[in-house]
Amino acid sequence: MDMSPEMRALITRSAQRLPVGAQRRRYVADTVTTLGLKQRQAQELFGWGRDTIRKALRERHTGLTCVEAFSCRGRKPAEFHLPRLFQDIHAVVQDHVQTDPTFQTTRLYCRLTVAAVRRQLISRKGYTDEQLPTVKTITAKLNALGYRLRQVAKCRPQKK
Repeated sequence: MDMSPEMRALITRSAQRLPVGAQRRRYVADTVTTLGLKQRQAQELFGWGRDTIRKALRERHTGLTCVEAFSCRGRKPAEFHLPRLFQDIHAVVQDHVQTDPTFQTTRLYCRLTVAAVRRQLISRKGYTDEQLPTVKTITAKLNALGYRLRQVAKCRPQKK
């Protein structure tokens, strides 16, 4: 189909101004059916994905709108893949925990480094190196459990 560049630009700008989701797909389906285009032609003319065009046309044909699940996408946390990770970290760290010596806070200080915690998870709890998350992730999990990875103030050498 022959179409002027100005008309193509107008249609693509109009589609980009609509929010991502059902409204934009409705516009895409209306445009494709009104102009009598095939999916591949619309892809070449306007730069829309054929999957999106197919979904839009299916929604228009059935009258049912697909629900977007953006919150379900993305990477799952480490606890999802390793459900016993928090209990195992707690079991490893429990022997090396000290409370705040001033008793002003409820913080727990861990005398182990995160790399040592990771090594003990591998040796004592049977995890493999590939299974466990990185040191940075284990640090975040320890902080989420309420452990702080620094020396207790009482154990530091005094200044001279």
